[in-house]
Amino acid sequence: AAAMAGEALSRVPEVQIDGDGVFKYVLVRVRGAGALAKDVVRGHGWAEYHADLFERTAEELARHGLSCECLGGGRLSHRPEERKIHVYGYSVGFGRADHAVTTEKLKAEYPDYEITWADEGY
Repeated sequence: AAAMAGEALSRVPEVQIDGDGVFKYVLVRVRGAGALAKDVVRGHGWAEYHADLFERTAEELARHGLSCECLGGGRLSHRPEERKIHVYGYSVGFGRADHAVTTEKLKAEYPDYEITWADEGY
């Protein structure tokens, strides 16, 4: 079971965000069987609340036998024409995500982007 959970965990994309615009995001710790875990970023414009993002992510992961917890949220400003992403803000319900962690994940996914973060702003 641990091997299957590890495989399911490895297939979970580290980053799934909209291609353009300003939108909410959540930082989620995904757990497989045993001690395996990884943090992923989810950000989409359709979400009115951070909880919407987290609930949909949790439902998707549960289908693969994975559990998760929300580590916090914020906002992303994604400007593909400028190759820039700015991470900022917080979630009222979940608190502020560790934007430094989010930034590292985004840099891995968008290596040719300028990615910045700030604790200011909502």
